[in-house]
Amino acid sequence: MRLFTVIAAFAAGALWTTASLAAPEDFETGPLIEGYGAVTTVDNQMPIPDGTVFRVAFDVTTPAEVGETNRNLDSAARFLNMHVAAGVPAENIHIAIIVHGGAIQDVSNGNHFTPGVEPANAELVATLLAHNVDIYVCGQSAAYHNVGVEDLLPGVTMSLSAMTAHALLQQDGYTLNPF
Repeated sequence: MRLFTVIAAFAAGALWTTASLAAPEDFETGPLIEGYGAVTTVDNQMPIPDGTVFRVAFDVTTPAEVGETNRNLDSAARFLNMHVAAGVPAENIHIAIIVHGGAIQDVSNGNHFTPGVEPANAELVATLLAHNVDIYVCGQSAAYHNVGVEDLLPGVTMSLSAMTAHALLQQDGYTLNPF
């Protein structure tokens, strides 16, 4: 039994060492989206087959701190960067972001939630939209927060609800990316 404990401890240490090879300075943005979505090279043992097409929906409910980039919006940029870096053509990656709850502040103009403050996520949202990412706001959350279509950042689309957006995207073959 003692030998088993020693072997198990050694294996756990080896896994910890392998998992911690990349330091924060090893993460870089790009190759598709510069400035957002930092990734690092990984010894990937789960190959991505040639011709893979991703259709992924991100569910975003947690707002960023005022003046900060929303981490979940940045994750969409990271998904694009890491898969393009891994050899998946950008045109084979389809992302939709469904924003609801308090996170709608991160895709609304600055005059609605923090008058006079430029929205911290405006550049990231514009960059994602320029890379064919669709961003939908839950109309029910928007109504609760008194947000109208005119309050959304350019290119962000109002949907009936987050549930509706997810249901329609799932019918189009999108999978939900867990956070």
